[in-house]
Amino acid sequence: MGEKRLYVVTGPTASGKSALALDAAQRLDTEIIGADSRQIYQGIPVATAQPSAEERARVRHHLIDILPLEAYYSASAFETDALRISSEIFRSRDEAVVCGGSVMYVDALCNGIDELPTIPEPIRSRAQEELRERGPEYMLAELVRLDPEYYATVDRRNLKRVVHAVEICRASGLPYSQLRTGRRQQRPFRIIKVALTMPREELFRRINERVDRMVAAGLEEEAARHFEKRELNSLNTVGLKEMFAAMEGKMTLKEAIERIKKNTRVYAKKQLTWLRRDPGVIWLEPPFTTDRLLDLGK
Repeated sequence: MGEKRLYVVTGPTASGKSALALDAAQRLDTEIIGADSRQIYQGIPVATAQPSAEERARVRHHLIDILPLEAYYSASAFETDALRISSEIFRSRDEAVVCGGSVMYVDALCNGIDELPTIPEPIRSRAQEELRERGPEYMLAELVRLDPEYYATVDRRNLKRVVHAVEICRASGLPYSQLRTGRRQQRPFRIIKVALTMPREELFRRINERVDRMVAAGLEEEAARHFEKRELNSLNTVGLKEMFAAMEGKMTLKEAIERIKKNTRVYAKKQLTWLRRDPGVIWLEPPFTTDRLLDLGK
């Protein structure tokens, strides 16, 4: 067995990651580890653009469609699971492929993540209840009280991050900022991390077309099946939350579809912004060929 290589295919949503990763994994006769914080959940294959049954029959996929919607998952849990799975793959193969656009998951696997406490369910439930009943301003005030240093740097519009920091402070009894070391972990394999990019107009066209395909594939019906559970964090995702809003009478179906397209474009821009800060990323422009990807591993 030679040098172990982990090919990480990431980039903005709808850029073509899955097709490239699938072809690469077939060429290498290896398996794919999904790095998507929503594809890991069961019951929402349309909204999360999960690999099809046919694609999963061609190449074995890990961390796809495995968790109930009520389950809690995190970048830290992903790091642990992805390292375990890659180690299993490397027992019989020299290469493995990671595919996904959840940039925090990709970063956790490639660079490591600080050891943080698991949040007990009572603390998590209390924080979510406070957010619903008292609103964002209360949670921001709690973060100021518990960890003014982190409050000074956090994106205060990112409520998920704010609430998570409050949860960690409460679970650990320490300021979140004290637990963040930022130390990069060494991995026992070589990482070839590529991000797909293309002109913005082309990416936005692909996003709009993907949303139209999702609607045709039954996005509205999928959302309707989970309407009663719409407060779950796993369902707080682009595609579903707009459909839920339409079902609540807050907008028309046509408006919901246009809002999904807009919100997906915004999400793609956020993914690109994060990735551009990563010096370990190798940018690939069209055409995305497997030969170009695999040449980087030579």
